[in-house]
Amino acid sequence: MVRTRTPAYVVGALLIGVAAVGYGLPSASAATAGPITGLGGKCIDVAGANPANGTPVQLYDCNGSAAQTWTVGNADSSIRALGKCLDVTAASTANGAKVQLYDCNSTGAQKWTASNGALVNAGSGKCLDVTDRSTANGTRLQIWSCAGTPNQQWTLPGGGGPTTPAGPNLDDPAKKDVAMQLVSAAENSSLDWRAQFSYIEDIGDGRGYTAGIIGFCSGTGDMLQLVEAYTRTKPGNVLAAYLPALRAVNGTDSHAGLDPNFPRDWRAAATDATFRAAQESERDRVYFNPSVRDGKADQVRALGQFAYYDAAVMHGYEGMRAIRNRALARAKPPAQGGDERVWLNAFLDERVIEMKKEAAHSDTSRVDTAQRVFLNNGNVDLNTPLVFAVYGEQFRIG
Repeated sequence: MVRTRTPAYVVGALLIGVAAVGYGLPSASAATAGPITGLGGKCIDVAGANPANGTPVQLYDCNGSAAQTWTVGNADSSIRALGKCLDVTAASTANGAKVQLYDCNSTGAQKWTASNGALVNAGSGKCLDVTDRSTANGTRLQIWSCAGTPNQQWTLPGGGGPTTPAGPNLDDPAKKDVAMQLVSAAENSSLDWRAQFSYIEDIGDGRGYTAGIIGFCSGTGDMLQLVEAYTRTKPGNVLAAYLPALRAVNGTDSHAGLDPNFPRDWRAAATDATFRAAQESERDRVYFNPSVRDGKADQVRALGQFAYYDAAVMHGYEGMRAIRNRALARAKPPAQGGDERVWLNAFLDERVIEMKKEAAHSDTSRVDTAQRVFLNNGNVDLNTPLVFAVYGEQFRIG
């Protein structure tokens, strides 16, 4: 029996690729000053040692000057030199936005998180990057989608780096498969998430057709983007002819131009390995990767990362972020000095409140008798075996 699904909305500015594994900078009590070194063994440098707002930040030979002495571990997650902060110009989130020195103002453009050698900007979710991978003195620093490349790797003052958590993160292949099974149990009453590529129906939730492994919807834009991605890879596929209709019905529950054959053709497309790969890619791009990235930045382990992802599946990535923001009134994540269990309970409390706003989500068992059980058992690494119940049905993974 297929359960009611409420797929997430696509939020273009937040569709960010996989970032490196993220943990916080040293705590404020462990603030450390010194050089930050990167590509070619060179240092992050304030051009001309000029403390004026807007001064470019660049790569330069290390020289031990004040222009290369950066303080990390500040309470506001800033990185400081010459009494000012490392700042993304105009708070831009675009690839290629340059980095400068500016008066400290505690905005996201000035908050940075250490991530397995990368420095991730909180406002954009992107990494501090050496433009064009050049080691030339004076090369500007910018933000760019995190890729784990050498021009995004930095050594903090004292050579310190983040502490590795006890267990693998959710993007570990085995953990990720567990996450897919947990979502499928709630969404499809089955642990066999790979059997859902061909799923399609209108469940009467005002979002038109719901289909595939994560509930892509004809009315919310993610189904359209999926078919567009599939068609870019395989022009002339069986679903390509529906693109004009999908564009027309986006934002509505209409089937105009889709009936009567769209469900049949969706199921036919699901036999194509290229279409199945496209579904997985879009699931990761829209929901999984951003949620796991945020969990890492908050220093929650696999269970917390899953809690974020499951919330994004139901409420949309932006909806998950809204839940997180409300939870901040109750507790703080580990990256801000909070206790992991207290933080996740606060997040799950806010998730339940959000679910109960819609009749279709009034059964909160996917939280109460699954995620909350794992948390109460201290299983923050989401280790198997997992025994849980959803909608009164019992499941076991591992």
